[in-house]
Amino acid sequence: MSMHSSLKGASKIRAKRNVLKRFERIDSLKKDGRWKEGDRALGLPKTKPED
Repeated sequence: MSMHSSLKGASKIRAKRNVLKRFERIDSLKKDGRWKEGDRALGLPKTKPED
């Protein structure tokens, strides 16, 4: 009997995320030079995840 496809290991389930957490968005903005220390962390501009 084979294992059901929904019971795969955690490493195989990893899917591409299309939403970043706040600290990931800030890191992305810092890399692009659009964030400076002291800026507010609320109302951040949209950023796309890196592939």
